[in-house]
Amino acid sequence: MEWHNLLTNWEIKFVALTLIVAAWIDGKQLKVPNWITFPMILSGLIYHSCVGGMGQWNDGGFLGSFVAMWVGLGSLLWIYAMGGMGAGDVKLMAGMGAWLAKAHQTWEAFVVSVFVGAVMGLYMAWQSGSLSHHYRQFWMIVNEWMTIRNPRELSRIAAERKPTMRLLPYGIPICIGSIAYFLYSGMMV
Repeated sequence: MEWHNLLTNWEIKFVALTLIVAAWIDGKQLKVPNWITFPMILSGLIYHSCVGGMGQWNDGGFLGSFVAMWVGLGSLLWIYAMGGMGAGDVKLMAGMGAWLAKAHQTWEAFVVSVFVGAVMGLYMAWQSGSLSHHYRQFWMIVNEWMTIRNPRELSRIAAERKPTMRLLPYGIPICIGSIAYFLYSGMMV
């Protein structure tokens, strides 16, 4: 393998490596630390500003990076606001968006991550022998979201329920799903 092959699409390889480190830490500590997420967001915005100027909102440059960052942030922010996820996972998606600088790629990586997270969650519930408990809890949460319109109240209820739940370190599905998307779409070549 030649060096220029390693440097091709280095930004995507950098994001993949950062996601691996974040997933490993999240798996160990159930937290994606700010020392990973904030520099990832800021460096992605700065990098794309330097190489693409202002750019277009949908393809590179500062505007593309900024919009993709918000797509990453918005994809998980509502779950975080209701107490269903840690802030580090949300910021990790925002950082990935800032580096991808393309809103559609950020969204597609998120969608694949959701499927990976669902499979992992089902496996964890099945493995622990509590699939029926989690099934009932899922429908209880859906009912709460449909009937309680106050996000603060939903967050409070989720915080009370959290000690009874088996937590999924969501940095892992973000990592696996995103890297799978990068490989499938040919971005890591």
